[in-house]
Amino acid sequence: MNIQQLYEFCLSKNGVTEHFPFDEDTLVFKVGGKMFCLTSLKNWEKGTPSLNLKCNPERALELRANYEAVKPGYHMSKVHWNTVTFNSDVPNNLMIELINHSYELVYGSLTKKTRMEMEKS
Repeated sequence: MNIQQLYEFCLSKNGVTEHFPFDEDTLVFKVGGKMFCLTSLKNWEKGTPSLNLKCNPERALELRANYEAVKPGYHMSKVHWNTVTFNSDVPNNLMIELINHSYELVYGSLTKKTRMEMEKS
């Protein structure tokens, strides 16, 4: 997956918007105004891309134990966020699954009213 594929994949999900709330480098994808995926554009340019993704706490620990590329979330809650490095020991299909998992966790935490409003647009 490259940055364009990530961009298109995230924006194809219901209600997703892109932002640069911290600086010009950190691309943030949000659903319902809540973050589910963050990445550094500079790291993509350097060939060391990674994503910060929300994760179920038990699954986060399991992933960290099984994959060297999965670390506690950089500058995030270490309980609920992982930093996952591309081009390492995490297969592409798992990376997609982890992006989906993050999106679903955040989407599921939105109010029913917010979800219904997003489905209308």
